[in-house]
Amino acid sequence: MVPERLREVLAEVRPLADAFAASGRSLYLVGGIVRDQLLRVPLAPGVDIDLTTDARPPDIKRIVGPVAEAMWAQGERFGTIGCKVGGRAFEITTHRAEAYQPGSRKPDVRFGDDIEVDLSRRDFTVNAMALTLPGAGEPQLVDPFDGAADLAARRLRTPLDPEVSFTDDPLRMLRAARFLAGYGLVPDEPLVRAVERLATRLEIVSPERIRDELDRLVVVEDPADGLWFLVDTGLAEQFLPELPAMRLEQDPVHHHKDVLAHTIAVVGNVRARTDDGSPNRVVRLAALLHDVGKPKTRSFQAGKGATFHHHEVVGARMARDRMQALRYPNEVVDQVTRLVFLHLRFHTYRLGWTDSAVRRFVRDADGLLAELIELTRCDCTTRNVRKARMLGRRMDELEERIAELQEREELAAIRPDLDGRQVMEHLGVPPGPVVGRALDHLLELRLEEGPLGEQEALHRLDRWWAEQSPA
Repeated sequence: MVPERLREVLAEVRPLADAFAASGRSLYLVGGIVRDQLLRVPLAPGVDIDLTTDARPPDIKRIVGPVAEAMWAQGERFGTIGCKVGGRAFEITTHRAEAYQPGSRKPDVRFGDDIEVDLSRRDFTVNAMALTLPGAGEPQLVDPFDGAADLAARRLRTPLDPEVSFTDDPLRMLRAARFLAGYGLVPDEPLVRAVERLATRLEIVSPERIRDELDRLVVVEDPADGLWFLVDTGLAEQFLPELPAMRLEQDPVHHHKDVLAHTIAVVGNVRARTDDGSPNRVVRLAALLHDVGKPKTRSFQAGKGATFHHHEVVGARMARDRMQALRYPNEVVDQVTRLVFLHLRFHTYRLGWTDSAVRRFVRDADGLLAELIELTRCDCTTRNVRKARMLGRRMDELEERIAELQEREELAAIRPDLDGRQVMEHLGVPPGPVVGRALDHLLELRLEEGPLGEQEALHRLDRWWAEQSPA
């Protein structure tokens, strides 16, 4: 009896299943979709469906052609043909029997005819399951490595010896962190020992692949178990050494929680997804990196314990360097480093929020106001209820002040009351540094006093210009 939750998936794949059966070829649902069906996770509308077959790529194209709305073959060299049927994208891959060569980033692709051999090359047993797609009859689960039992027991294992699996593709060690965190799995001892022994092999994996896997980990609902796994096994040392470096005590006398424990708690405090459902990647990354400057700036003062003066400045530089090394897009690098640089700004206003302070806070956030407020709120991990409530009230007060001022002024686009052309025309000067200095002065006035209006701005410009001119 086919479970009701699986009927929709089978209906979508039916045209392909019938086409392959008519050609005398086998076709299987494979990988994550099988795992998620066992976990009763519904299939999302835009998600690709992975299939595997004993047919070679030229045969796949011949079989798929008559039923596909579109077809693409960029992955044909690796045995993968993509197609769209009924509006759904599918990736159909010939059974694999390859192994990676030591020191190589590329697999030695060999096609196979046996589904069990193909499944043995998968990363984890919970992903090494397949579902037959016969032209007629009931689908059957193919589970030669007891993935369903491991899923029920919340156990993470590799189909083959973990050292073989991780030598084949070292990125699987990093992927293990995501499965621990995302699915609440517990690694078996051989897997952990293998990661500890082979962690340095991650050096052959491209920065882009590592970056993409880190992104997937940081946006699971609670990435804590995965982040601790990276640190405890030595994996983080290979691509994000700033993370284990934070394993130092805030206060070695009273043994307050260390910076790393605080950091991982802050990451978990940040929402995994934004209001529109998209991954909250930028704020989660900023949370991960917001205190990376603390180890380099730690000092001790009598009566105060550990201090970390200017760690936000040092941390912003460190965050930029690390993200660039991982090949993050420039826009994401700029956003994360700005949040790291500003994450303490809220705490500099201890005597209340003047209009000027609010304007400067909004301007410095530079389009990341909501993200900065979220990071600031989530940075509070104290168990002191009174202190937490006080910080919460101060954040509420700030947001109220921003809303009040927004009603009177255009805070989202704070700029001088005059533009460069008006400055040049009024002062009779050509383009050059003096125009920039004049605009900086007018911007300071705008931040300090609010909108001046054109006439008052011209009057203030005249006063400034008189002060600049020699007597």
